Amino acid sequence: MSDANWTAVDGYFSERLLAADIALEAVLAANAAAGLPAIDVSPLQGKMLALFARMAGARRVLEIGTLGGYSTIWLAGAVGATGHVVTLELDPRHAAVAAANVDRAGFADRVDIRVGRARDTLDAMIARGDGPFDLVFIDADKPNNPHYLKAALALSRVGTVIVADNVVRDGKVIDPASDDDRVRGTRALFDLIAAEPRLDATAVQTVGVKGHDGFCLALVVG
Repeated sequence: MSDANWTAVDGYFSERLLAADIALEAVLAANAAAGLPAIDVSPLQGKMLALFARMAGARRVLEIGTLGGYSTIWLAGAVGATGHVVTLELDPRHAAVAAANVDRAGFADRVDIRVGRARDTLDAMIARGDGPFDLVFIDADKPNNPHYLKAALALSRVGTVIVADNVVRDGKVIDPASDDDRVRGTRALFDLIAAEPRLDATAVQTVGVKGHDGFCLALVVG
């Protein structure tokens, strides 16, 4: 199948499984108008994240990588009126766009956007004992994936769900000789998971409007 077929299938699924959402459509439009890169999760993937959060009964969610807040808003809707999403973003301009999008969607009271280098923010959160979170979504700079996973574990409890995005890299994840820091960071993530007895995990490849990629899904079991 070609990329065009993948996109067409995503369109078919979206027509049948996703209700029109003006707020989410406005987020993508605002992101494009602000010149943000079009690397948000797809609508179907956003719904998947929301369902993961609902299945886990998540009320406290940590998102590493905000961009314009598209996935943030999916997660904020899933945690409900008493839930809370903490999302980390390096770029102040991206964070400002995200804040406006979150406010427009009506979720400003349940979303905390923290601006700065995620490694530093996470270290400070661990030092303060800000956990545990019920679900952690890792979708930031891939070379730092190993640090983000370690931080996610430190801010988790037994039963916490950890989701990492972009783990297939168009199939390049299988290349041990890759000089791409994003691939190397993703491979290091899998090495850590494989050696971590506190995690039970799987990974799936995906195709669709976002091309050939995939997710890793891990459950904290100890």
